[in-house]
Amino acid sequence: MASESRLYTFSATTEEKLRKFRLGTSRAKSPQAVVYQIDKHTLEIAQVDDTIYDNLQDLGDELPDHSPRFVLLSYPLTLPSGRLSVPYVLLYYLPVTCNAELRMLYAGAKELMRNTAEVGKVIEIGEAEDLETIEEKLGGEA
Repeated sequence: MASESRLYTFSATTEEKLRKFRLGTSRAKSPQAVVYQIDKHTLEIAQVDDTIYDNLQDLGDELPDHSPRFVLLSYPLTLPSGRLSVPYVLLYYLPVTCNAELRMLYAGAKELMRNTAEVGKVIEIGEAEDLETIEEKLGGEA
């Protein structure tokens, strides 16, 4: 992680937003998601806007067709045992149509984003429609 932390940066504001989102969504009753991107010029990882998505359909509509994104997702679900679980995961959105430069940019930052956001799991998705199967992918955590 040493080389990634020298290349990519998080502002103090971004780190605080990451911490607040992680702590604030641990008891959420509905899905909560925020989208992050990398500035190609400064290599700073930052939240796209202040929107917190509580609907995966709206989130899917906002994801770009040709550019990767990191999506932090807190998704409440009931496990087969009846217990409520709120997994906190990183969705690594990597559309098949994005160019090689962007693929490399985001691939290099994935582990740093995972560690900085303190997520439990990384799930790779290739298109917005993959959001429809997220609950099944998260259910396997039990």
